[in-house]
Amino acid sequence: MDDSDRPRDDDSAAADGSTDEDEPESDAAGEGGESVESVDAASESVESEVEAEVGPEVDPAAVDADSTASADADSTASAATGSADAADPSTDGLPATDDGQSLGDGGTPATTADAPTADAATAVEDEPFEGIEGPETDEEMPLAAHIEEMMRRLAVVFLIGGLATLVVVTESTELINYFWSYHIPAPLENRPRLYGPLELPLTRLKVAGLAGVVVGLPAFVYETYRFMRPGLYETERRYYLAAVPTSLILGGVGIAFAHFLVLPAIFSYFTTYTSDAATIAFGLAETFNLIVIMLAFMAIVFQIPLFIMLAIMMNLVTRQWLEAKRLIFWGSFLGIAFLFSPDPTGMAPIIVTLTMIALFEGTLAILRWTGN
Repeated sequence: MDDSDRPRDDDSAAADGSTDEDEPESDAAGEGGESVESVDAASESVESEVEAEVGPEVDPAAVDADSTASADADSTASAATGSADAADPSTDGLPATDDGQSLGDGGTPATTADAPTADAATAVEDEPFEGIEGPETDEEMPLAAHIEEMMRRLAVVFLIGGLATLVVVTESTELINYFWSYHIPAPLENRPRLYGPLELPLTRLKVAGLAGVVVGLPAFVYETYRFMRPGLYETERRYYLAAVPTSLILGGVGIAFAHFLVLPAIFSYFTTYTSDAATIAFGLAETFNLIVIMLAFMAIVFQIPLFIMLAIMMNLVTRQWLEAKRLIFWGSFLGIAFLFSPDPTGMAPIIVTLTMIALFEGTLAILRWTGN
């Protein structure tokens, strides 16, 4: 604008009688209202024009960004609401919805009020069970001390058995002659044959070792009881003291049964089995292997009544169940007898099987008769 125009504007302002600074409030208010309405109308028209121009060219990436931002805003609002609810004491009575609030599963309590409950649950889980205390005589000892005591007691057993073997080995020849003359028919005619240079000394050691086992077995039972005694209750001690002598007696009966009945019958069968075709020659080592194995086998077989009684007393099986499964037991007895018997003719396994079946059925008959 030129300077020549300024006096004219000032003159027009003086003619109107007002200036920009001295404008009355009413005029300002009126003109302000009209100006606000005109501005709103202008902005609406501008926005409509902008939307019309921009609408067809909206970028999908921008829309996705807007939706992601709105989702983040919603999650932030939810987290803020949850924090406000946790801080609000009026919501303590409502049920917890967080997995970490479950007590006893390792989760962290959601509120301070739940923390004592979680500690109490953990304390209950860590409490020891009642009624598992050992007997009063049981003492806590290191593992090395237990091993040392066990080795010391086993050394006593081996010492007793070894001494018995050394004593008997000097008289083992007389024992060999006794077994031979008792079990072999016509012992003077059927003298033992040696098929190797070491058969006689090895047989003498076998006989002496058998005597050492017989003498050392009671010592082994006693030392085992002394080792386990501090950890046994009174009732368990009574069961042990009752079962062990019974087992020894049954083992002795089995050895006597094999010595006086089974072995003579087997060797008599051997003699008549080959009388028509050949002359039998009894070898020393093989004959005494059969004698020793049959004596030990019968000592174990005669434990069947004790095993049945213990199984029924411990409620592991019942007499009715054993009677229902008797055929399975009979087949098992036959398989065991043929598996461990050194007799290739089949005579010894059959005798052992019949003995096992008789003991099994006899025990069940006694239980049935007594009503147990």
